[in-house]
Amino acid sequence: MERINFQTASPKAIKAWSALEQYIATSSIDKPLAELVRLRSSQINGCAFCVDMHATDAAKGGETARRLHAVSVWRETPFFTPRERAALGWTETMTRLAQQPETGESYAALAAQFSAEEMVDLTLLISTINGWNRLAVGFAKMPE
Repeated sequence: MERINFQTASPKAIKAWSALEQYIATSSIDKPLAELVRLRSSQINGCAFCVDMHATDAAKGGETARRLHAVSVWRETPFFTPRERAALGWTETMTRLAQQPETGESYAALAAQFSAEEMVDLTLLISTINGWNRLAVGFAKMPE
């Protein structure tokens, strides 16, 4: 069955959701880290459209192919800083809430690397990309 275009079906809803993105763009989370977080969440959620978009955006922003290829196995590589590891761990915890109800370990790693404001901004970023993933997967949006 052909799916609707969620962007044209409810433009007011997309405009409201996009307002969150406008805040995130000016938040305490730098763009290179934000793209890694978006990529990891999109990988977990199986969102082909968002994986393609955020890997492309990260590369345009100067991210190396080697690190982009390793995001899905970030724990097993030496390519990520302690701050990036904390953000990726928190991303996985927040994206997999149903599978990981215990947040203590990833929260402690996060708190060691991020200020209180950054922790909230990062969590908002993770929540927002999870929402976009659900829209794109649910309505079968494909990479162009």
